[in-house]
Amino acid sequence: MGQKAKISPKGVLRTNGMSRRERLMATLCGEPVDRPAVNFYEVGGFKVDPSDPDEFNVYNDPSWQPLLRLAEEQTDLIRMRSPVKSRSHEVTSGKSDSETCRDEFFKTTEYMEKGCRFTSTTLKIGGRNMTALRRRSPEVDTVWTMEHLLKNPEDLKAYLELPDEIFAEDVNVTSLVEEDRRLGESGIIMVDTEDPICAAASLFSMEDFTVVALTEQKLFGRLLEKLSVHIQARTQKIAKAFPGHLWRIYGPEYATEPYLPPHLFKEYVVRYTGPMVKTIQEHGGFARIHCHGRIRAVLDYIVEMGAAAIDPIEPPPHGDVELEYVRREYGRELVLFGNLEIADIENNEPGDFEKVVEKALIDGTSGEGKGFVLMPSSAPTGREITHRMMTNYETMVRLAT
Repeated sequence: MGQKAKISPKGVLRTNGMSRRERLMATLCGEPVDRPAVNFYEVGGFKVDPSDPDEFNVYNDPSWQPLLRLAEEQTDLIRMRSPVKSRSHEVTSGKSDSETCRDEFFKTTEYMEKGCRFTSTTLKIGGRNMTALRRRSPEVDTVWTMEHLLKNPEDLKAYLELPDEIFAEDVNVTSLVEEDRRLGESGIIMVDTEDPICAAASLFSMEDFTVVALTEQKLFGRLLEKLSVHIQARTQKIAKAFPGHLWRIYGPEYATEPYLPPHLFKEYVVRYTGPMVKTIQEHGGFARIHCHGRIRAVLDYIVEMGAAAIDPIEPPPHGDVELEYVRREYGRELVLFGNLEIADIENNEPGDFEKVVEKALIDGTSGEGKGFVLMPSSAPTGREITHRMMTNYETMVRLAT
């Protein structure tokens, strides 16, 4: 059942010629494959345009081009996509009812300062005036939240007064279907979505979130309930119109240790994310739970939800469980994606990194289990891909193919 790595003396896995789509789908279904799939996560997953000259587009740097080509040509591609229309507060015509409603309460402005792009959001509700601020540097493909919208329970109570119409979304899976067709046998499309705890927790700083989630559990539960209504409605629409595909659900890590105790994972994740998993899989899809950090205490809950897969299974010290343990104890229920740290790709000497990859391939495929995809925990965010990083990415492909 599933795959078992057969490593030659040089550490090269031999293949029998499955297409990349066939290999990934067989892995998700727990069927035999010619070799473990290898995927670069966001590299080849995110939608990027290397030809865009925008100064904030790090992917137009010449050093990125060999890595992007390697992902496209030699990895098992998993495109990360969402069919949800992005909200814009700059459009003055053709707005949906939810956008019009949202504009009654929210105001968003963008401005440049010291070479960085800032996005400021204000919310007026319940007699309160709340603000949030985000910053983007041209050198790093990351948005930093400088100020979070909600700071305390009183802000949360006011936020709960927002009308439900604000959270309604325009969903159109036509782009997913078309991209899936264009991708052909090179890989698969993965629907990318947050869950209620992600949507809720990201309204606060991490410190304020943990305090509210621990000390105001009923109030925080009301927020999860409110947000889950539109997230579940969106999930239902997409799962029905785009059945049989892989999904990534991100956010459960907010309820893992050391942030929250395991019993609150059951209350905040199983209760509200579980219905998303059920809906996806009722329509033939595969729900992959994205959960960084310490997962040992919540693995039983993830299986209880009926998840089909988990990523990125970070090894200690970033995580608290070895891949070999997860394969042995949960490999019959979960397809495993991981467990290479992006820090190792960026910092390890090639010889050392090769040993890390070999261990991951053995640990992820030993014994019986549904399947394993060799994958890093994240991707580089900077403008330059160094020679060391490129060599380590090439090692992943060489050892897995």
